[in-house]
Amino acid sequence: MTVAAPEMLVDLHVHSRYSRACSRAITPGAIALWARLKGLAVVGTGDFTHPEWLAELEAQLLEDGRGLLSLSPAASEALAAAAPPSCRGDPRFILTTEVCAIYTAAGRTRRIHHIIAVPDFASARRCNEALAHFGNLAADGRPILKADSKRILQIALACGPGAFLVPAHIWTPWFSLLGARSGFDSLSECFGDLSPEVFAVETGLSSDPPMNRRLSALDRITLVSGSDAHSPAKLGRECTVLRCDRSFGAIRRALADGDGYAGTIEFFPEEGKYHFDGHRRCGVRMRPGRARRARGICPACGKAVTQGVLHRVEVLADRPAGALPPGAHVFERLVPLEEIIAEALGAGVATRGVRRAYMGLIALLGPELDVLRHAPIDAIDRAGPAAVGTAVRRMRRGEIAVEPGYDGEYGTIRLLPERRRPRS
Repeated sequence: MTVAAPEMLVDLHVHSRYSRACSRAITPGAIALWARLKGLAVVGTGDFTHPEWLAELEAQLLEDGRGLLSLSPAASEALAAAAPPSCRGDPRFILTTEVCAIYTAAGRTRRIHHIIAVPDFASARRCNEALAHFGNLAADGRPILKADSKRILQIALACGPGAFLVPAHIWTPWFSLLGARSGFDSLSECFGDLSPEVFAVETGLSSDPPMNRRLSALDRITLVSGSDAHSPAKLGRECTVLRCDRSFGAIRRALADGDGYAGTIEFFPEEGKYHFDGHRRCGVRMRPGRARRARGICPACGKAVTQGVLHRVEVLADRPAGALPPGAHVFERLVPLEEIIAEALGAGVATRGVRRAYMGLIALLGPELDVLRHAPIDAIDRAGPAAVGTAVRRMRRGEIAVEPGYDGEYGTIRLLPERRRPRS
């Protein structure tokens, strides 16, 4: 009997400090540290297209001969002192970047983000050399490229053995493959005859697998999830679950063929900042049905609302809500541990007290994702602030109070609604 490979958590969607609106604290060492604290086995480097970040990666990371990277001995020694003994995993890096394609197709301006993954530094340099013809790679960690998605896919496929492209957060109204404002209605419209080369798409924070599976055109596509982290502490808030060897080739096969793919870990999609329709300036949040009745107009100011992900899914769906194709993989919905602790303490997520409680809890129980998914509730009760165990139990059961996100405003998931709201 074949024994399944151990579970491996992978986060492909990460950024460096060179990307717009990202923390200056992002370094290779900080990514590795937080990958340990979260329980990630493989994490993207992000932004290999940026020349300064790529130079930093080459100085601090070593190729492991399997298409992944590890910290240099000097960087590893510094990391060992920062992580508690309970979080001593040895994460690997995978070379990734996100690019922004802006171009005109079928009479409309398209703005679409894509993640590219490559197996080694030589492939990254080849990719950068080709992409530099279409934009200034040094301007931003997520460069704007004046090239269509098919051309970018061609470049990605040619830059190294097994290199692949994953369309990012495909339903987001702005900057996505199927987005209402600047995307397409199908994969084939975007990539043409190269569509078969795209074997995975990213769900994004505002959608989850059941929403994606309402579109039968995605049945052949593997769903991946990534954090889109703009700071180290956001790593792993969404990730992909694999059971395969820890190598570039095995990860690619798991995503392309399903051999070793085991599902995803997701936000509750209502927490994503584009789940509902709405107009942030007026504080108007709308379900799709209400938005349709209002003809997409804000009742407060008369301007157009931003169509959310749930509405866009309903526009393109050819299955009813809850219908799944045969063989649909499992997934889990989680709330970040610091958010749970903040609600239990009645404090802001970014406060020192929340961070102290977080570090204390994982020091006793292990990495965050293991705590959220597997730790016994009584152990959480003993290790953490009062009510954290209750909140985790409710999260696992899906017992939540929700204020969905809209028009760029994150939603709120409450697990302890009987308590006062956390301070902002």
